[in-house]
Amino acid sequence: MRRLWYRWFRWVSSLQHRLDRRLTPAGRLVLATLGAAAVVGLDTNRTLGAQVFALLGSLIVLSALASARFRVRLTARRILPRFATVGCPVTYRVVLRNETDARQGGLVLLDDLADPRPSFDEFASAREPGEERRNWFDRSVGYPRWMWLVARNRGAVTPRRQVPPVSPGDEVELGLEITPTRRGRLRFASVTIARPDPLGLVQAVRRLPLPQSLVVLPRRYPVPDIGLPGARKYQPGGVALASSVGDSEEFFALRDYRPGDPLRRIHWKSWARTGEPVVKEYLDEFFVRHALVLDTFGAAAGDLAFEEAVSVAASIAVSVDTQESLLDLMFVGAQAYCFTAGRGLGHTDRMLEVLASVGVCHDRPFRALQDAVLGRLDALSGCVCVLLAWDEPRREFIRRLQAVGPPTRVFVVTAPDVPVTGLPADVRLLVAGRIREGLARA
Repeated sequence: MRRLWYRWFRWVSSLQHRLDRRLTPAGRLVLATLGAAAVVGLDTNRTLGAQVFALLGSLIVLSALASARFRVRLTARRILPRFATVGCPVTYRVVLRNETDARQGGLVLLDDLADPRPSFDEFASAREPGEERRNWFDRSVGYPRWMWLVARNRGAVTPRRQVPPVSPGDEVELGLEITPTRRGRLRFASVTIARPDPLGLVQAVRRLPLPQSLVVLPRRYPVPDIGLPGARKYQPGGVALASSVGDSEEFFALRDYRPGDPLRRIHWKSWARTGEPVVKEYLDEFFVRHALVLDTFGAAAGDLAFEEAVSVAASIAVSVDTQESLLDLMFVGAQAYCFTAGRGLGHTDRMLEVLASVGVCHDRPFRALQDAVLGRLDALSGCVCVLLAWDEPRREFIRRLQAVGPPTRVFVVTAPDVPVTGLPADVRLLVAGRIREGLARA
C-alpha cells in the first residue's frame, strides 16, 4: 500500500511541476476557477456555472493553441559562485544568447533544479521531525513526510525572471538570487525559457539542459574564544609535515657522515675542504595541533540536532587561528576520516566543504570514533568535541580523553524536546534552534 501512495505522490508532483511551468499565475487562477465552475455546472439548473465553465475552458484551449508554436534558438550559460551558505542569499548570473535572426522579446527565464522527489527507500525509511505527533492517517499515508522530503531535497527556490528583448546574435545577462535551505550540493538541471501567449494564460516553454552544482556550506554562528590550549608538541615522523606547515627542520650543526644519512644532507663545501664527508644536522621544531571531533552517530539524515552539530563544528573551525596552528577535523562515515587545515596543509574553506557533505553513520559503533581520536593523542595540543548525546559511550570517551589526553572542550547538541541530565559543569549543552545563544555563553 505504501508503494501505491508513493507512486501517486510522484505523479501528482510531476503534474504540479508541469502546470507550474506551463501556466502563468493568471492561468493558474483561471484553471482553479474552471474547476469550481465545473463543480457548480453539475447542476443543470445553474446555467451561469455552465457558461463560466465554457468561457474559461475556451480561453484555456485558445491559449494552449496559441503557444503551440514556439521556435526559438537560445544558448545559456550559468555563472555560479564558488560557495554559498545555508540561510544566506546568494546571487548568480545566467547569460542568454540569441542564435536566431529575429529579435526575441517577452521571454521568461525559469532556472530548474534537479528532481527533488525522493526514492521509495528514502520515503519509506525517513522520518519527518515531529511525525510521531501527527494523526494516524498522516503517519500511515505519509503525505506530510513526502512534502518535507521534497522541500529538503530541493534545497532552494529559484525565481522567475523577465528577459529583456535580445537582438539577433546578442547576449543578455540576468542576475538571480536564491537562499539555500540545506547544506551539500545544490544541483541545477536545466534552464527553461518560456513565452506567455497573447492572453497571458499559457506559456510555451523551451528547455535547455545545463547541469551544474553549487556547494552550500553549513550555517555558521559567532563563537567566542573557547580557550583552546596552545602547547607545541612534537609530531612523530612529522619531518615532511613540519616542512609543509612552516616549521621545517632548523639547522643545528655539522657532523661527520654516518652510514644511512641521506645524500641531500651532505654539506659539499665542507667535504671539499676537509676531504671527509660531512652532513648537516637539523633539529625538528614542534608546533600546535588541535582536533575538532564531530559525532555522526545515532542521528537520522536531515535530523535538526545533527545539522546544528555540523554548523557548530563549522563555526568552531572558522574561529580557530590556523595561521599559527593545525586543525584536524575528525569524524566517522564509511570509515574514520581526518582532514587537516592550517599553515600550508589546507585552507579552512576546504574543511567547510568537507563539512558540507558529511553524513550520519549507521553501520559503525561510536567506538570507531573513540579509537580514531585516542590513537592520535600524542600529537594533539587540544581537543574540541561536538557530541549528539550524553550517554555512557560518550561519557566514557570524554573520561578517557581527559585522563590521558590534551585539554578538552565538549559541546553536546540536542533537539529541543530531548532532555539531557548529568552533564558535568565543563560540558556545554546546546539546544537546536537556540545555538547562537548557547555559543554566546560558552
